[in-house]
Amino acid sequence: MKRIVLFIVMAIAFTVSAEAADVGVSVSIGQPGFYGRLDIGNFPQPQVIYPRPVVIRTVPAGVVHEPLYLRVPPGHEKKWGKHCQKYNACDRQVYFVRDQWYNKVYVPEYQARHGHKGGGQGDKGKHGQGKGQGKGQGKGKGHDRD
Repeated sequence: MKRIVLFIVMAIAFTVSAEAADVGVSVSIGQPGFYGRLDIGNFPQPQVIYPRPVVIRTVPAGVVHEPLYLRVPPGHEKKWGKHCQKYNACDRQVYFVRDQWYNKVYVPEYQARHGHKGGGQGDKGKHGQGKGQGKGQGKGKGHDRD
């Protein structure tokens, strides 16, 4: 009987710890921490790391894809063969955009076109100016103090 109770307690503890570790952070395109494919469209000409596109696997004759513009973490472009599968881009021509261009040109332009999504410098000093839809029944300890 003790073993069954111990097993149940261990299973509950494991489940709770696994759920607690499942915390995610969402970063969207147009935000400084975003890595992935950029839709250049009619944005200003991107500044790229390499002047020629990088291709890991050649595509069959007759198959034509437009090149991809990607922002990747530092170092991924140097070992692209190791990382291209994460972006589903091993058989695509890839241009890696420079971080400076992404942060100084793409992000402000993207936010101007799609509306500022928050999370950056633009929402400084706006706390407490919402519509007041909260119920005020939070269980936090000490968060109501200034």
